[in-house]
Amino acid sequence: MRMASSEIPSTSELPQFPESLWERTTEFPRFPRLQGETNADVVVVGGGITGLTTAYLLMKEGLQVALVEMGSLLHGTTGHTTAKITAQHGLIYDQLIGHFGEEKARLYYEANEEAVRFMQNFAKEHGIDCGMVEEDAYLFAESDDELKDLKKEWTAYQKLGIPGEWQESLPLPLLVKGAIKLPGQARFHPLQYLHFMVQELQKGGAAIYEHTTIAEKVDKANGRLNLHTEDGASSITCNYAVSASHFPFYDGGAMYFSRLHAERSYIVAIEPETSFPGGMYINCGNPKRSLRAAEWNGKQLVLVGGEGHKTGKALCTIRNYETLELYGASLLGAKNIPFRWSAQDLITLDQVPYIGQATNDDPHILVATGFAKWGMSTGTLAALMFRDRIMKRDNRYEEVFTPQRFKADPGLKNFIVQNAGVAKDLVAGKIGLVHRKVDELKNDEGAIVKHLGKRAGAYRDEKGQLYLLDATCTHMGCEVDWNEGERSWDCPCHGSRFNYKGEVIEGPATQPLTPLTQHQHEG
Repeated sequence: MRMASSEIPSTSELPQFPESLWERTTEFPRFPRLQGETNADVVVVGGGITGLTTAYLLMKEGLQVALVEMGSLLHGTTGHTTAKITAQHGLIYDQLIGHFGEEKARLYYEANEEAVRFMQNFAKEHGIDCGMVEEDAYLFAESDDELKDLKKEWTAYQKLGIPGEWQESLPLPLLVKGAIKLPGQARFHPLQYLHFMVQELQKGGAAIYEHTTIAEKVDKANGRLNLHTEDGASSITCNYAVSASHFPFYDGGAMYFSRLHAERSYIVAIEPETSFPGGMYINCGNPKRSLRAAEWNGKQLVLVGGEGHKTGKALCTIRNYETLELYGASLLGAKNIPFRWSAQDLITLDQVPYIGQATNDDPHILVATGFAKWGMSTGTLAALMFRDRIMKRDNRYEEVFTPQRFKADPGLKNFIVQNAGVAKDLVAGKIGLVHRKVDELKNDEGAIVKHLGKRAGAYRDEKGQLYLLDATCTHMGCEVDWNEGERSWDCPCHGSRFNYKGEVIEGPATQPLTPLTQHQHEG
């Protein structure tokens, strides 16, 4: 193993502001806001891999599709993924057998494997230059305790007929106790892959709207749905609405806010000193570590991911990047770090995504959410399932992913723990002691401060301009915390995120944080 300096690198060695490799190397056309009233067969809310793939597939079926995105296309989770396409989702199959039985566990694998094959074939058939490379995926153990869990997972692979291979070592310079290799998986450039779909949607006459937020309330009349914008100024009437918006835009009493929690994870792209042997790697212990290759400007990069935590719960997020840099350098050396970024993932009570009918009482509103770290395969799977549902075709995976499931093991226990955690965060944020003052902030520093006797969020930019905000999340009233690594305000309750100006980056919040002045605290 390569030795690294014992000193964690300075933050000055990292790119100043996070930017993903995918966003830097792809340009998309811009689209207008929705204005006035319009009609479509299907409205897809959300412009990531799930929404774009759904819209594309339905357009190819001859339906009139409208796609609506709150921000800009592909600037959410899809633009910040590690972009591994795989059915190897960590230590999942042993858990699935225990919770759902072998039949549903096998269907989970087959569903994701089908999505992997669809994506590989789609890129090949359409000649999409998106760096689609077939890779072996590895899940490895580094300690005796991890090895016990990995052997249980290997037994699950054998029960389910998953074509994995047991390995005693890795191509990487890592000492491991064992590993499971799953051949035939893939990596790619997600935005270049989806750029093709955007072009095809434009050619096919699909309507695409950006910077348009759809309100939660959906009106229903004469068998049609009427979706309104948040400001009430515009609307779309349709037969089906698909929520592909990461956090569902529509709840309908299903309490998704209490059945999902948000986690952030981090990625650094290093230019290695030694050649990367290929393959995609993830450990089965904690803290999580993920590795895969990528290409940029004729150079090989290695994406080092991990350091996950519940959104709003990290004390110093910049250290997460530094820790990953040190890990990558210890294995392969690091000449340069051209990119760093983070992603936010939603996780369900039982680790299985919610894909299907959003509520029991309306078959025309569909939802896909809770992909955890595996949104490339499960987002594509959701689109395939939605196509079948809307075109009235049978799909054998519906029961596995139905949002209506709620098993006592592990659902009830996780539901109680998760909602107790939200209540704790809500109360702790409101009564937490704050000792810092606005005048103490240095340039390019943010913090929770005491302002006119109350809790507020403050950030002073590099030129000394102060941005002062009410620190109460506009979703359900939890208190946000400063994320130093991303220069953002993050909510620990349901994962809403806001930039330093208070503008919404990620939902479920749809309204910005309230700006304050130095002389007045509103509310």
